[in-house]
Amino acid sequence: MSVGTPYFTQEFKDSAVKQVVEGGHPPKEVASRLGVSEKSIYNWLRQRSTTVSHGTRTETVEELREDVRKLKAELKRTQEERDILKKAAAYFARASE
Repeated sequence: MSVGTPYFTQEFKDSAVKQVVEGGHPPKEVASRLGVSEKSIYNWLRQRSTTVSHGTRTETVEELREDVRKLKAELKRTQEERDILKKAAAYFARASE
């Protein structure tokens, strides 16, 4: 950080973004009211769109996509196993008659 560059806490940035996203206020208005540049507001909005917060853990959209891909593969495998077990149960039910 260079000398003279203001530092904004994450809470401050989150509050500004919340005013735009949830409050419906234009970024220019929020920037003016908070005394920051409109560019800063847009940067913070862009950062928010690429990260998702889960309590104390923050993940990027790419990490979430990777998790979804893994979960879909696991679901497919589990469904295949279930189908095999259904067929085996039906086979043994017929064989015991």
